[in-house]
Amino acid sequence: MDKLRAAVPALVEIDHIGSTSIPGICAKPILDLLGAGSGIAALDASRAAFEAMGYAWRGEYGLAGRRYLTKDDPASGERRIQLHCYNHGSSEIIRHLAFRDLLRADPQLASEYCQMKRGCARLHSDDSHTYADCKDAWIKRVEAMALAGR
Repeated sequence: MDKLRAAVPALVEIDHIGSTSIPGICAKPILDLLGAGSGIAALDASRAAFEAMGYAWRGEYGLAGRRYLTKDDPASGERRIQLHCYNHGSSEIIRHLAFRDLLRADPQLASEYCQMKRGCARLHSDDSHTYADCKDAWIKRVEAMALAGR
């Protein structure tokens, strides 16, 4: 993350999020990173710097205010990193970090998340969008708890 921050000064902060950031739960071998930028225009102006580091620029990719980038393993072509960037202080950053922090602090809840993910994966192993939809209500409920300071 230090190399990324050095190459892209528009990134004020980078956090590790997603399942790989929560000890002891099931996770795909894909690193999810959350970048806080000094502004969307600054992130957009940094596109060439991201691409020089091997990231594919995906733009908003369906979420207004986000800049989404991916990085694949050059040898296998498999996805290795997903980078979600927002303006520093965005409610999206607050939401992601609150969810992560609650699951880190509550191993029982983290285990429940893992079991729910496995169930969704069994039901929707061939469709990542349906898999994500399957998890959505659980995630929203826990995000609300996290944001309420549970």
